[in-house]
Amino acid sequence: MRKIFILVCMLVSVAVPCYASSIVTTIFPIYDWVCEISAKILSSSDMTFLLNNGVDLHSYQPSVDDMVKISKADVFIYVGGESDEWVDDALKNVVNKNQVVINLLDVLGDKVKHEEIVEGMEHDHDHEEEEADEHLWLSLRNAEIICRKICEVLAAKDPEHSEIYMSNTENYIRELSELDSLYEASIDKSVRKVLLFADRFQFRYMIDDYGLKYYAAFSGCSAESEASFETVIFLADKVNELGLPYVIMIDGTRHKIPETIIANTKAKNQRILTLDSMQSATMRDIQNGTTYLSVMRANLDTLNKALN
Repeated sequence: MRKIFILVCMLVSVAVPCYASSIVTTIFPIYDWVCEISAKILSSSDMTFLLNNGVDLHSYQPSVDDMVKISKADVFIYVGGESDEWVDDALKNVVNKNQVVINLLDVLGDKVKHEEIVEGMEHDHDHEEEEADEHLWLSLRNAEIICRKICEVLAAKDPEHSEIYMSNTENYIRELSELDSLYEASIDKSVRKVLLFADRFQFRYMIDDYGLKYYAAFSGCSAESEASFETVIFLADKVNELGLPYVIMIDGTRHKIPETIIANTKAKNQRILTLDSMQSATMRDIQNGTTYLSVMRANLDTLNKALN
């Protein structure tokens, strides 16, 4: 990484063009929130979505071009968890001295949850330190808090358009709140209150928002891809015990673990459902109409199947 940082310094030492507004975001949900809040003011050319090719947050490393964009940005917004450890070095090379940085974990403060190990879950005993759960965007209630913060920063940066930022934000928060109410109503009347993830578990914020319980093969940031015999049997027994007709996986094509769990149940006829954690969204998805709200609505449809 040192060579990259030296090259960045060389690149940004030349004349830096002036930007009326330049916003760099790491993940898709942040990018989409900024689009909603800045509608009618900023264009797509003013905004950068770094993880735009579907790379996972946990394995992303910035390119030289990414580093230059961060260095010049008026506003840089990122999650702030363990996966973003590279950010500290990136911010040492900022040439825009008026840059505002938004760390989402800092914005949430004491609402931040920590990853937990539940019964039956694979556990990396070499990693005993408590780790913040980075997947905060999967809570509509967190999204409201974060959008208000983004609005506050953009309005302060561009006071001429502050009323538009605030109006856009209030309209968008109304949509978030309406969907949150739909989640609450649907889950309140659901037959079941338990989900079983044959995968990494990245939905703790959502689960806790609506009082659900869960079992899972791995924690949210786990790098494991193979479940042990003990984990498979434990989860298969839970499917039997709870009479679950579905097992859950997150966005992707890793069907091996859910299929193995199903093969070890008594009925062997459970179906696999997918919840979208929004970590594989690409710019092409955005161009095809994918938004944070469209994904969260689709996730609600999936939950309704899994819980009824």
